[in-house]
Amino acid sequence: MSRKSKGINAERELVHMFWETNEWSAVRVAGSGSSPFPCPDVLAGNRIRKLAIECKTVNAKSKYLTNENITQLNEFAAIFGAEPWIGVKFKSDWFFLSMDDLKKTEKGYAVSKDLAKNKGLLFEELVEK
Repeated sequence: MSRKSKGINAERELVHMFWETNEWSAVRVAGSGSSPFPCPDVLAGNRIRKLAIECKTVNAKSKYLTNENITQLNEFAAIFGAEPWIGVKFKSDWFFLSMDDLKKTEKGYAVSKDLAKNKGLLFEELVEK
């Protein structure tokens, strides 16, 4: 399976997870990585909250994000009135991190599995927050 297919499948999985809560709706933004406009991978919301989520899947110990990824997510979220989140799927475990929890690197940002476990939220915690 290609890296692109893994990412698409993870985004679809996340959309299903939101719908299964019965209190949230969600959509995958097709082509989010190729649009000339800033847009997240997944939009989710309920009567109270709107989330803009940039999704990443990783089989390694860390996932790196560019400054552009973060800037575009923050720009979209500010205009749309949504909370910006990074959703990282390590093998089968999803973790959700706020912008403040990301580790700044020389070229962008990094999320290690340890950082995700210590500072990130599990899906259940994200939707109950």
